[in-house]
Amino acid sequence: MESLIFKNGTIVDVRRETLVRADLLIEDGKIAGIGTFSGENEIDCTGKYLCPGFIDAHVHIESSMAVPLEFAKAVMPWGTTTVIADPHELVNVKGNEAMEYILDATEDIPLSVYVMMPSSIPATPFETNGADFTAQDMKQWKDHKRVLGLGEVMCYPAVLARDPAIMDKIALCKDMVIDGHAPGLTGDELKSYVEAGVMTEHECTTYEEAKEKCHAGMKILIREGSAARNVENIVPGLIHDPQDMKNYMFCTDDKHLDTIENEGHIRYNVKKSISLGMEPIQAIAMATCHAADTYGLDKAGILEEGRDADIVVLDSLENVDVFAVYKKGKKVSSEMFDIPVRPVKESMLHTVILKDLSKEKIQVKVKGKIPVIGMIPGQIVTKFLTEEVPSKDGFFIPNETYSKLCVFERHRNTGNAAAAPIRGYGITGGAIATSVAHDSHNIIAAGDNDEDILCAAKAIEEMQGGYVLVSGGKIKGKLPLPVAGLLSMEPSDKLQKNIDLMLKKAWEMGISKNIDPFITLSFMALPVIPELRLTDLGLVDVTKFELLRKKEG
Repeated sequence: MESLIFKNGTIVDVRRETLVRADLLIEDGKIAGIGTFSGENEIDCTGKYLCPGFIDAHVHIESSMAVPLEFAKAVMPWGTTTVIADPHELVNVKGNEAMEYILDATEDIPLSVYVMMPSSIPATPFETNGADFTAQDMKQWKDHKRVLGLGEVMCYPAVLARDPAIMDKIALCKDMVIDGHAPGLTGDELKSYVEAGVMTEHECTTYEEAKEKCHAGMKILIREGSAARNVENIVPGLIHDPQDMKNYMFCTDDKHLDTIENEGHIRYNVKKSISLGMEPIQAIAMATCHAADTYGLDKAGILEEGRDADIVVLDSLENVDVFAVYKKGKKVSSEMFDIPVRPVKESMLHTVILKDLSKEKIQVKVKGKIPVIGMIPGQIVTKFLTEEVPSKDGFFIPNETYSKLCVFERHRNTGNAAAAPIRGYGITGGAIATSVAHDSHNIIAAGDNDEDILCAAKAIEEMQGGYVLVSGGKIKGKLPLPVAGLLSMEPSDKLQKNIDLMLKKAWEMGISKNIDPFITLSFMALPVIPELRLTDLGLVDVTKFELLRKKEG
């Protein structure tokens, strides 16, 4: 029996929100005792703080663009030892095959990965995605040891209407956790949504929204990702009004490798909350036991006997300075990740099919004021603007204020394409394109001229997914994402260097430095986030939940 003793440290008791001077005895990867111990294998933790490994309560691993093993390599040194993953993106592209992939790829990696079954595929009828994922499909995964429940129920209008397709999924998971996704939902509609069985929410952008949803019966996941940053808008209200704090936890939702490298992972949520005035132990509790309690994780989230020895050693509580991380009693190091990556099926590597690309398909008629997608810095919500835009011969012409946004269907060989003006992106002298476009992950592109936009889309097809920058008909940068058009097969450090280079080049093309060029662009096709989005079928008024083309046609 292997034993390890953490000596003379200060244990962060997240359950009682106290600090305890004691030793931790570890045997076979589990916490075997808290008290005073001695032995041959001791780690002196004098002046250090020992807290549970951090838990990300809701994350799309795909947003890192790294395969799960490389994602683990990026987040674990920052103290994240457990994540609850929603493979919504992958499953939108490849259905059951993607569900099999994510469970297989996370089976033997050091990071503990639990999985939610994506609920809304497709999320709306206003887009073309790659696969369906029905209640019948879910039955084969429901009893898997790492499947915890139903992923974010994005199709809230369908829930309010008690549509049989979504209600069958909710009924299937009635004894499991059911995640929510209903930005801005309030009043009687919120009550109806919760009564249907939805239990959590990660889309709150203000404390007032979070408070109402919490009092309606929901657990609140405070998000801090690369594009959507909500900690600063929610935590001060929670500090002022702390009686509901046990119902709050942290998540990242969507976070790029570069943001993880520069800020940390869940550790950043903790540190930022402390900087806003939250007590350190409370912030750590939100990153650990609150999530463990909500999702029924009886091996993580608390340093107590019988739980996994997932331990973050901190130099400082206030600064959340990570000294070392231990997973099941083993120190997280580069050697821990020196394991083979599970092979990827060929069908997961060939998912981009474009048909009949042409300038004609991406022309935007102009007559007076027309709908414009208005971007908001630091948010993934948009404004539905109606403005006069520059034009020539009755068609929209991009400039420094208004870029052209385009979406090209890439799954079912339909040839669908749509375009619209977008304000606040700012790209000049070329185009940017990606096969990462939530949730259906068609190709989305933005630029100031049609030739570069089409060139960028064609380059994505040649790579079978990825990121591309084009200027003057020439490729200025590319990042291949061959796994479902969403994930790289490169090591995380090499992938990160390419991302850094792509970001630099994107900003040089005039894109606002207030936004992440790629992640933010990827959300412009998401028709469940207010107010105005673009899919392969046209503009979607998310507030009214209708396709403008249908309304106007």
